[in-house]
Parts: sequence; C-alpha cells; structure tokens
Amino acid sequence: MEFLENRTFDEIEIGDSDSLTRTLTEKDIQVFAIMSGDINPAHVDLEYAQSDLFHKIIGHGMWGGALISTVLGTQLPGPGTIYVSQTIRFKRPVAILDTLTVKVTALEKNPEKKRVVFACEIRNQKDEIVMEGQADVVAPTKKIRRPKAVLPEITLRRPYSLFDKYMAKAKQLGALRAGIIHPVHAKIIEAVHDAERAGFIIPVLVGNREQIELAAQESGIDISHYEMVEVEHGHAAALKAIALARNGEVKMLVRGGIPREELLHALQKPDKGLMTDRHMSYVSVMDVPTYPKVLILTDSLVNIDPNLEAKRGITQNAIDFSIALGVEKPKVAILAGMDNVSATMRSTVDAAGLCKMAERGQIKGGIVDGPLTFDNVISTEVAKSKGITSSVIGDADIIVVPSVETGNVLAEQLEYLAESKNAGLLLGSRVPVLMSRINDIYSSTVACALAILSYHHQHEAKGKSDD
Repeated sequence: MEFLENRTFDEIEIGDSDSLTRTLTEKDIQVFAIMSGDINPAHVDLEYAQSDLFHKIIGHGMWGGALISTVLGTQLPGPGTIYVSQTIRFKRPVAILDTLTVKVTALEKNPEKKRVVFACEIRNQKDEIVMEGQADVVAPTKKIRRPKAVLPEITLRRPYSLFDKYMAKAKQLGALRAGIIHPVHAKIIEAVHDAERAGFIIPVLVGNREQIELAAQESGIDISHYEMVEVEHGHAAALKAIALARNGEVKMLVRGGIPREELLHALQKPDKGLMTDRHMSYVSVMDVPTYPKVLILTDSLVNIDPNLEAKRGITQNAIDFSIALGVEKPKVAILAGMDNVSATMRSTVDAAGLCKMAERGQIKGGIVDGPLTFDNVISTEVAKSKGITSSVIGDADIIVVPSVETGNVLAEQLEYLAESKNAGLLLGSRVPVLMSRINDIYSSTVACALAILSYHHQHEAKGKSDD
C-alpha cells in the first residue's frame, strides 16, 4: 500500500523542494473541460485552434495550476496544507504530449502564522519555463500519514450518436407509411409521435379505436390527424396490418401491444404473411460507447437454433443491411465458443461452413471469418496473443451468433453493462418490421430510420434484379 506523508511546518527548511512530472494528453484536456466547463475553442476545437495564434490545440492554463496544487497538497507540505494565495505567470503554451515538470521550493517561513511561501515553476521537456509564480500556504503542524486514495478511472464517451448519420440520410429519403399494430399503450403512442415528428413515418394506427384513444389520452398526445383502421382486437390488428403491407398500403410495420411471438407467427404464414424467398432474421444495431463503429448483432429473436442454411440466410441479410447503411464491404465475425473447428461444438463447424460458403459465392458482399470467440472479435491484441490473424478481428461490422439465446444475452450485456444504445429490425420480410418492445423512445425512432434505409435498399436491389 502506498502512503501520503506530509512535512510539518517545523520540518520544512528554506530551500526544500519537491516536484512531479506529467504529460498532457487529449483526454486530460477533455476531462478538464468537462470538470470546469471551459470549452474555449482553443482547447477543444481543432479547426479553430489551427487558425488561432498557436496553430494547434493547447492545454488549459489552469491545468498547470492544478499540478502545482497537487505538489503542495500531496508532497510538500502535503496533507493538511491550506492554500492562502497563488500567483501564476503563463510564459508559454502547453500542447498535447508536452511533458511538464512541476517544482515548488520553500522561500519564506512565518512562524507566527505557520505560513510558508513557495516558488512555483513549471518547465516543459525542452527545459523551457511555461509557468512560474508563488504560493502562500498554511503548513500543517501535525504529522499526517495516510494511505493513498484509490480513485475511479474515467472513461470518456463520444458526445454524439453513431446513429445520427443514418437518421439524417433517412430524413432525406422521406417518411414511409407505417402500420402501427395494436398501439394500446401510452409509450407506444409517444414513440409513434416522436418518429412522426422526426419525419420518418406517416402513422396508420391499426387496432381497437377505444383502446387506442385511451392510450393517446394517457400520453397527452393528439392523434386526431392520424389515419386509423379499426379492428376488434390485437390478433385482428396483426392480420390487418400484414394485409396492408401485402397490398403495398404501408411500407413498414411497428409492433405495438401484440405479443412478439404472435406477430412473428402471423408474419411467417406461407399464404397470408410477409414471407419472401429469404430467411427472416432480426438485427440488433448497436452504438457501443467503447467500440469505434456501429455493430450489428444477428439473430437475437427469430431463429432459435438455426441450422447451417438458416445461418447462411441470416448472414446474407445482415450483409445486405450493412451495405444499406453505407458499409461497402462489411466484415462479418461468426461467433462461437472456441476459435478452432471442433466436431464436438456445432457452432465452430457451422462457422467454418459459412466461411467456405462465402469463399464459393454462396454468401456475397462481405468478408466472413470464424469461428471466433467474442474477445477475439473485439480485441486485436487478444487475437494476436493467440496467433490469430484476420482483417475482421477488432474491426467487425457484423457478429453472427450461434443461437437466439446467445444473441439475446450478448445484446443485453452490451446494453446494460456497456451502455450501448440498441435499435432492432426484422429483415427478410416484404417490408421491414420493428419487433422490439418499445421501452426507449429514441431507440424506436432510430429503428424507424433504419427501416427506411432497409426498405429503399431492398427495392433498389429488386429493381436492379428485374432489369
């Protein structure tokens, strides 16, 4: 255990000094800006800083002042020190990766008031003085020795959502008529209202009028301008909305108060559902703060224990969807419980089969690799330590999971432990379908934007194939 130990007033001699050395990082600047509220563009705006006096981002002057305080409060005199005054003259700017050495030296002592005046000096790695001044402190009179506090680590999150660009593109493409199935809860009405205001949907409410109006009343939202198709109950609402989609009257569906399994069963009816020649599968689109780009996880809802052919369809759906989001050549990681192919673990055998299918053109448009464990998918360092080389590791756009159970667990772990924002969509049907329970308005609105991108990509691809 490390300790902090002070030097009392009586122990301090004129000429005594102490120091510390720190290197300024971009994270230091960001944390100081967050803590202080000082967002002067010279410190946090690269474009502005490059045109300013110093032509680069510079650190906050008081960051250096804080380092002086650190020496005085933890080293000399140390714990028990009380600041009285501080003067600082700023001589040179401090840039990112500059290494500063902070030194304080005792100049004067006042026995009556137990005060000590320290000369304060900060030099950079070129031995140039960047700050200098004096500090007047009340030095401690009692000896203090305390264990060093263990502070929490700071993780910085992006100040913007990776979903923003998809929402902007969807807005340019325009709203789609959306069949809202059985919207009998206030939260659903709120989500529909938000997506409509964002310019993503033209709502068509399908369900029991009395129940829908009660939900709208509870939400405090006026739905009088929404189109409504009246049916008696939730099951009838699902069948009617699917019929509207089959007839081209709506271009997407949103699950409201009907159970997910009931809607999925209705969607998969061969003669009256929305089946196509593709497998239906679900993608969870995740903005994970610790990952540099959007991550698509599939399938976490539809195919409970998919065989190899179903996994081929799931993988192809995800690749096509990723391309719809603007990824030219999506990198696909096939997740398994181990990195080597083993006859005793089906997920590894299926992963190898999917890779061979991609090699032979049975899966098109992406770079597919597996089997890979999750740590190898995310961390290049871990994969290299195991001797695994691949363009997919550390840079995956898509993760294909072995089963719904695995996908559900992984998606929820990322949401609740890594604070990811997740938006989901059912693919492989005639129109995109929002299947998730609506518990987050923002994620639901994002899903509507993703549905627009998927719909337009699907119809552009169909048009090309017809040609």
